[in-house]
Amino acid sequence: MGRGTLRIYLGAAPGVGKTYAMLSEAHRRVERGTDCVVAFVEHHDRPRTEVMLHGLELLPRQELEYRGTVFTEMNVDAVLERAPAVALVDELAHTNVPGSRNAKRWQDVEELLKAGIDVISTVNIQHLESLGDVVESITGVRQRETVPDEVVRRADQIELVDMSPQALRRRMAHGNIYRPDKMDAALSNYFRPGNLTALRELALLWVADRVDEYLQQYRGEHDIRTTWRARERIVVGLTGGPEGRTLIRRASRMAAKGSGSEILAVYIARSDGLTSASPKELAVQRTLVEDLGGTFHHVIGDDIPAALLEFARGVNSTQIVLGSSRRKTWQYVYGPGVGATVARESGPDLDVHIVTHEEVAKGRGLPMARGARLGRARIIWGWLVGVLGPVLLAVVLRSMEDAPGLANDVLLFLFLTVAAALLGGVRPALASAAVGSLLLNYWFTPPTHTLTVQDPENLVAIVIFFAVAVAVSSVVDLAARRTHQAARLRAESEILSFLAGSVLRGETALDALLERVRETFAMESVALLERSSDVEPWTCAGSVGPAPVTRPDDADVDMPVGDNMALALSGRVLPAEDRRVLGAFAAQAAVVLDRQRLVGEAEQARRLAEGNRIRTALLAAVSHDLRTPLASIKAAVSSLRSDDVAWSDEDEAELLEGIEDGADRLDHLVGNLLDMSRLQTGTVTPLIREIDLDEVVPMALGGVPEGSVDLDIPETLPMVAVDPGLLERVVANIVENAVKYNPGQEPVAVAASALGDRVELRVVDRGRGVPDEAKERIFEPFQRYGDAPRGAGVGLGLAVSRGFAEAMGGTLDAEDTPGGGLTMVLTLTAAPGGVRTEAELPARATS
Repeated sequence: MGRGTLRIYLGAAPGVGKTYAMLSEAHRRVERGTDCVVAFVEHHDRPRTEVMLHGLELLPRQELEYRGTVFTEMNVDAVLERAPAVALVDELAHTNVPGSRNAKRWQDVEELLKAGIDVISTVNIQHLESLGDVVESITGVRQRETVPDEVVRRADQIELVDMSPQALRRRMAHGNIYRPDKMDAALSNYFRPGNLTALRELALLWVADRVDEYLQQYRGEHDIRTTWRARERIVVGLTGGPEGRTLIRRASRMAAKGSGSEILAVYIARSDGLTSASPKELAVQRTLVEDLGGTFHHVIGDDIPAALLEFARGVNSTQIVLGSSRRKTWQYVYGPGVGATVARESGPDLDVHIVTHEEVAKGRGLPMARGARLGRARIIWGWLVGVLGPVLLAVVLRSMEDAPGLANDVLLFLFLTVAAALLGGVRPALASAAVGSLLLNYWFTPPTHTLTVQDPENLVAIVIFFAVAVAVSSVVDLAARRTHQAARLRAESEILSFLAGSVLRGETALDALLERVRETFAMESVALLERSSDVEPWTCAGSVGPAPVTRPDDADVDMPVGDNMALALSGRVLPAEDRRVLGAFAAQAAVVLDRQRLVGEAEQARRLAEGNRIRTALLAAVSHDLRTPLASIKAAVSSLRSDDVAWSDEDEAELLEGIEDGADRLDHLVGNLLDMSRLQTGTVTPLIREIDLDEVVPMALGGVPEGSVDLDIPETLPMVAVDPGLLERVVANIVENAVKYNPGQEPVAVAASALGDRVELRVVDRGRGVPDEAKERIFEPFQRYGDAPRGAGVGLGLAVSRGFAEAMGGTLDAEDTPGGGLTMVLTLTAAPGGVRTEAELPARATS
């Protein structure tokens, strides 16, 4: 009997519908006549799941007693004895009760598979062993029940059961997953939209990797060697020219035609000086490709086609997009060009797209990077044409029966000399003139085969040939150098114009400027170093690239900026002519750094201005809101002191109660005003110590009516690192605020829970709630939302609470209460030595 097959429904989160999908599949198989039984499915008394069990054969479970309680587990022996064709086994990662046949349920499933029984099971992405740490970092919950990844990977079929976070939370709020008493806790902890989105992405990525494994396995079994481009990865080769934007947009349209396609734009810079690209244009193209969802890469390589192909194969690219050459026709004498070379050497696995654009054949100029120097390849070709060319020409002319004559021979040799000058400069041209003169003298000037010249006219012709060759080669070389120098000056002017424009635009990103320096000069790393005096050590104000230097002496190139600042570059030594542009970059970096610091000082000034505004509002509050309780106190005291009226005991008690209430209100208002003043001046110094929440929170509820708050503080919570006095003030303020706006049908819920290394205290009311656009505004000083009655306070309670929470290293935020209302979430840091517990999450969820 062969091994059974395993089919797994993989869920992105609890409640997405794995069990429902498994039972639906079972009904389909039963209708087709398949012998299918339910070995173990837990419906948790959910009607929809329980209904799906009707019509299916349920095998008896095994009962086990553990610590005085009876548990039920899957009866493996009963399944093996029944020997169905298909068995349904829910919750593959479940841990069996001690005393069971196996420790884990997936081990039970292995026995069924070995017996030839097909198994359909379910598991959630968070239960995979390899993802335990990732899930814990996202949700704060460490999964106790896990299953080895290899067990799931060996499944014959894996089907992802997915649902959007919003839809899942709606199902939760409708009570389709957990009991109503667990709904609020689950929604506010594990089932947050961010957590669900992250788990969903984990599930999609894990299944995508599994699909790739299936594809590779199939290709191996069928001996398929060609590339199957299941996922397109498009590399765009940029030169820094204006055609780059067209190429990026074209690649984006190509990527949009295939799901999951990626765009990688790469600029390859030579390592011998200023790059040939406009830094402004490169910056625009970098922004464009990132806006389109791609990535920008900067690569250094002297052989551009080879570097481009190496990069494309390194990132497993399937397509390369290049622009048609901007060369003029005559410039192809230098070589076939990058596009033709890449297309020729790409091989069968890489498609090369040559895209036309408006700059085609308009001329690209000579490379700016080399200044007045020629490339190695051109110099080699110059020497070959200048030395071997005359020899080959002499052999060809000697083999001709009808010689063209000495005058024509001189012109042909002169052409080779000019070509050598164009390719390799003056030295190959001079060598060509010398070799050509000797060959003309030896082979074509009577008497031949000697270095003597019989006819004076021939001697004059050879001398003139040599002189013209030298003159022409000098002029051609000088023109080439001037062209290169002009190109270089143009590059420098573009760079300086870019820097000037960044100053006018007020750009203050130091890292972005240093990245431009690194790209412009093809460096590995760039750092801006500074020190306060000549005897102080250097400190790094900003850096880009791997392993930046910490001292100018350790850099390959350093550019001083004043006495105590320097720009340090690592990667190679720059030629002297590049230091002028580098100096401009260094000066701009110093300006950007100063501007950043000025921005910080301006922010500090803004805070001072805000403090002045607060003080103005404080005076307004003192002049109005504080006078109300004072007026009521004065009126009550004046009445008691009056001799004109004989007050009864009940009247005196009522007046005294009014005095006490006014004094309490006054004390509360003055306390909040003083607290806000302390926060504004930065004089709040929390005394952090470890304490249990149940020691502080009950004390903070003294100011609210009895029965208006439902308190739930589990004893298993870890201790928190807080200032007890500040925490009491925070809790008192937010609870009193919640009670004030709670309609009264049900009490305000105050519940605490642990979430990773944090502890959350949630204060839940069922009032009108607050719109999203006003959730942050209610934490501003002197702000009262909605129709708060006059005399209800000066609008400082929540502002003081958030300030105290942040002073203790916590946060205070507002969220919507499911079903209506507002929930205040106070997040505190768990004590390092406190007992860590997991956020409460029901062990099982059904759909």
